[in-house]
Amino acid sequence: QVQLVESGGGVVQAGGSLRLSCAASGHTFSSYHMGWFRQAPGKAREFVAAVSRGVITTNVADSVKGRFTISRDNAKNTVWLTMSSLKPEDTALYYCAASRSLFYDVSPTAYGDWGQGTQVTVSS
Repeated sequence: QVQLVESGGGVVQAGGSLRLSCAASGHTFSSYHMGWFRQAPGKAREFVAAVSRGVITTNVADSVKGRFTISRDNAKNTVWLTMSSLKPEDTALYYCAASRSLFYDVSPTAYGDWGQGTQVTVSS
C-alpha cells in the first residue's frame, strides 16, 4: 500500500494556472502507475491524466488536452498535475491515485490507493 498526499489546490480566476503535487510514501513509488482524477459536486469521479510506472506512457482526458500535463519524478516519489488556461468547469476535488496493476489503465477501478483530494476552484 502507498500513502498519497495532494497539495497545491486553491482558488484561481479563469485563465489562470495551478500545479498540483502528490507526494507518495510506502512501497516503491516507481512500481505504481499514477493518475489524477476529479469529482465535481453531483458528478461522477472522472479521469484527468495518468502516467505509467516507467514514464513511458501518459494520457490526458480530451477535456483537458493541451491545458493539463502530468509528470512524475520517481526519485522524489512525486507526481504533478500542471494546469493552465483553467476554466470554471475545471472546478472539482482533485485526487491522486496509484495502481499496481500489471497493465496500465486509466479507469478509476484500476487504482487501489487514493489521496484525500485537493480542492480546485476556478472563478469566472
